[in-house]
Parts: sequence; C-alpha cells; structure tokens
Amino acid sequence: MSYSIVERGSRFTMDYRVFFTDSQQNVISPFHDIPLYPSSSDQSVCNMVVEIPRWSNAKMEISTQEKMNPIKQDVKKEKPRFVKNVFPHHGYIWNYGAFPQTYEDPKITTPDTGCKGDSDPLDVCEIGYKVHPRGSVIQVKILGTLALIDEGETDWKILAIDVTDPLAEKLNDIEDIDKHMPGFLKATVEWFKIYKMPDGKPENTFAFDGEAKNKEYALKVVEECSKQWKDLIGKNVECDSIKCENTTVAGSPYKIENQEANACVENHPALQEAEVLGPEVDKWYYAILPPVEGSLTTPLSTGFKVKSRSSPWFPRSKQDGDEFWQKDFFIMV
Repeated sequence: MSYSIVERGSRFTMDYRVFFTDSQQNVISPFHDIPLYPSSSDQSVCNMVVEIPRWSNAKMEISTQEKMNPIKQDVKKEKPRFVKNVFPHHGYIWNYGAFPQTYEDPKITTPDTGCKGDSDPLDVCEIGYKVHPRGSVIQVKILGTLALIDEGETDWKILAIDVTDPLAEKLNDIEDIDKHMPGFLKATVEWFKIYKMPDGKPENTFAFDGEAKNKEYALKVVEECSKQWKDLIGKNVECDSIKCENTTVAGSPYKIENQEANACVENHPALQEAEVLGPEVDKWYYAILPPVEGSLTTPLSTGFKVKSRSSPWFPRSKQDGDEFWQKDFFIMV
C-alpha cells in the first residue's frame, strides 16, 4: 500500500495540518488505518509514520484528539512549539515518529516501570542515514527500546532502522548499535535527558537506569501496545478524548465512510507559504548533566547557574564546597 499526504494551512503555524491518503486518494488515519506490520510473517519489521525529520526542530505529532488524526505542530504557551538546540545536538538527532495501530493506555500501569502510559502511539527513533520527509511511511527493523519516564508517565522510545539503510543488515539487536554506530546510544539517552531543560524543566529520567533493552524486549512492548490499541479501536475501553474514526478497521464501531473522512480536509484552509522562522530557532543552549556514579573523570557538579551570553561565565571549582555540588541542575544560555 502506498500513502500520500495533503498539507493544509501554513507550516509552522497553529493551523498547519498534514492529512494522509491511500492509493485511491481517500483520507485515512495514520493512527488507525495504516497497519502496524507490513507483513504478518515478520513482526520485527513495522511501518513507521515520520512526524519529525532528523535535524529539524518543529515538534510535529499525530493529533490523537482530531478526527482522522492529521499531523500538527504541538503548541506551547499558545505558540507553535520548537524543540531547543542543546549543544551539541541540533534539533532531533533521528527521524522521529510513531508506530500506527499502537497505544500506550494511560489507565494501565507498566509493571517494569511502575508508571502508566502516556495516551499516545508508540514513539520511534529511526537511526538510519536518510532524512525522511514529514509524512513518510517507512518500514523499519526494531532493534531495542528505551523507557523514558516523562512527567510520571511511561514513554517508550523504540529504536529502529530503515530496512533499506546500508547498515540494516548489520544491525539486528541493541548491542549492534554500539558496535557499528559508536556513541549513538549514549547521545540518544543524553538527548532525551536534556531536551526539556532549556524550558526550565528538570532532567528527564529513565527506567532501568537508562539502559536500552534489547530487541526481544522491544518486540514485547510493541505487541502489548498493539493489544492496547485493539482494545481502544474496538471500544473495549473508553476512548475519552482520543479520536478513533477510521475507514478500514473491520468491526470497529468507529469506522466511517470515505466521504465523511474526506470532508475533514476541507474544514482546514488551503496550503499557504510557510511562516518565516526567526533566528531564535537555531539558538544554542547548554546543559550540564549529573555525574555518573563512580566516574573518575566527570566533575561532581550538577550544573551551573543561568548566565546571559554577554556576561562573564566561569565554572565553579570543587573548592566552592560540597553544598554547591549537591545543587539541582541549572541551565547556562
């Protein structure tokens, strides 16, 4: 099955939407109508919906609360949200997106994390070399997963690679990433830990002390979240604010006709020129992470106080006393 997109509104504004269509140009839901597995014979390969191309900052996501679930830009303080560039990372360091037909139920506690789901499809970090455009539907091989704890919720981050990537044959499990892409796993954990810190939020934490779980574990996570989606789309659980309209899921009480789905596009303004972005989108931010316990090379500092770029700035030394080194993190911008 091939898929296309229909853009509406103006990119980088709150009216921007990306709708998905099938080969017959009928509107479908990227959340519910695109199958999770391209083939029933190999459940280690999944379809991935690309929401955010690598190196970009605009926080785009499948809108779970809008009919037919178009991609839209997340909003923060009544403005389109852009993820900050925390040195040395510019924007997202992978193609970022979601697995269709998966759901992290906010009413179910994950035993291994002790936290409930975040009410979204499973997030995916595609680590191949290509930069995939927003709205692409690609096939990826699952390699492992991280268990981010985001504001008290389980937020799995599946690690995967495009099946057409030159490294795909060599990457078959989580340990292969360090073998063939040294430093990439460490950078991924760091990125998720620090990316919200410029907004005044604390460092993100992980279950399993930030250890990436292997392919076998990740496949079980995907299978469980697929079951939770099936309960959602079959109305075995309350959908609350989640929009479950679809055009293809047999037996779903939320299934609608193509004509009704197609009308959703017409409710949004036609595609216009993208909003011109200011230079602040490319601004660098800096953060210091807490030390790794037992490290002989990492200073015991958990951070530095906020300073402007024009102010003199000097790191404090151990001679400043233990009380400084026990402070919570700070951001230097």
